[in-house]
Amino acid sequence: MATKIFVNLPVTNLKRSMTFFTSLGYIFVMLLTRAKFKSFTPKEICDATKNTEVLVCLSSESRQKVDELVRKAVAAGGKTHQEPQDHVFMYGHGFQDLDGHILELVYMEPNAIKQPEAHLASTGRSS
Repeated sequence: MATKIFVNLPVTNLKRSMTFFTSLGYIFVMLLTRAKFKSFTPKEICDATKNTEVLVCLSSESRQKVDELVRKAVAAGGKTHQEPQDHVFMYGHGFQDLDGHILELVYMEPNAIKQPEAHLASTGRSS
C-alpha cells in the first residue's frame, strides 16, 4: 500500500472553511479548529495571513483545470498570491484559502514526469 500524507490546516471558522473547500470539489480535507489543532502540537500556531507555515502543492490533470480551480477559489472568497507560472513542461498557479494558507496547483506534462532530463533537453532547458 502506498504511503499517504495528510496535511492538517488550522482554521478560524470550520464551517466556512468546509464550505470553501467543498465548493472547490474536495471531499476530504483535514481542517481543524485552531483549538483542536493546538492539541496536536506544543508549538505556536502560525498566522497564515502573516507567515508561511507550509506550501501545499496539488497536482491537476490539465492547465485548464489549474486555472478553473483558481477561479473557483477566488469566487469562493480565496485570493491569488502570484501570477500563473509557465515552465513549458510544468504549469502552476495557486491561491490562498480563507485563512491565508497557500495551495499551489500544478500540471506537469506526462513526459516530464517519466523522463525529466530528456524532456528538459527536448525543450532546450537544463535542470
